[in-house]
Amino acid sequence: MPLAVLQFFRASQQGDADAWAQTFAEDGVFHDPVGTPPLIGRPAIRDFIASVLPNFQPFLGLTPLEAHTVGNQVAVSWRGAAVALDGKPVNWSGINIYELDEDGLIQDAKAYFNRAAFQAQLAN
Repeated sequence: MPLAVLQFFRASQQGDADAWAQTFAEDGVFHDPVGTPPLIGRPAIRDFIASVLPNFQPFLGLTPLEAHTVGNQVAVSWRGAAVALDGKPVNWSGINIYELDEDGLIQDAKAYFNRAAFQAQLAN
C-alpha cells in the first residue's frame, strides 16, 4: 500500500485530524461518502475530520483489510469502529478509492459506505 494511504489509515486509528489531512495534497479532494458534497483542500478536510472525532470516545479508526494498487490508484476495503459518547459501539465498513499525485499524496479519495446505516447506529 502506498505510504500516504497507509498513513491515512494510521492517522484515523490515532484520531489525529492533522496527520489525517496531511496525507492529502494541498488541493486534495475527499468524497466522504461519495454522493455528498466533496471536501476540497487540505484545510477543509482537516476541519471536517476534526468536527467528527469529538463525537466518539474513542474513535478507533479505519482498519484496511485488502488493498489493490494499479499505477497511481489504490482501492482499499476497510472496517471502521468507534464508541459513541453514550457508550454504544459503532461499526461500519466500506471501500475507498484513492488517486495519488506525483508526490505520492492523495489527490482524490472516494469513500463508499452506507452513511444511513452509520448514522442509524448513532440515533438508536
